[in-house]
Amino acid sequence: MDEIRQRLTVLAPSSLELIDDSHLHAGHAGARSGGGHYRLSIVSEAFNGKNTVARHRLVYDTLGDMMRRDIHALAIQAKTPDES
Repeated sequence: MDEIRQRLTVLAPSSLELIDDSHLHAGHAGARSGGGHYRLSIVSEAFNGKNTVARHRLVYDTLGDMMRRDIHALAIQAKTPDES
């Protein structure tokens, strides 16, 4: 989880909450392959003017190869400071 948080600092979040839900998915195919299940709530100016899909793409792009290697599922709530 530390690496996820570290990579997301590029977005200069004013708020970031990351919850590891991997234990809830024990036995799931994604859990067996080693990928974690996470919930992310993030507030950043970087999301200004972007719709939900663009915000999620920005987070995925920021996490890069972790999305294929370390993260099996990521539920994202991405807001601007005005929306939080």
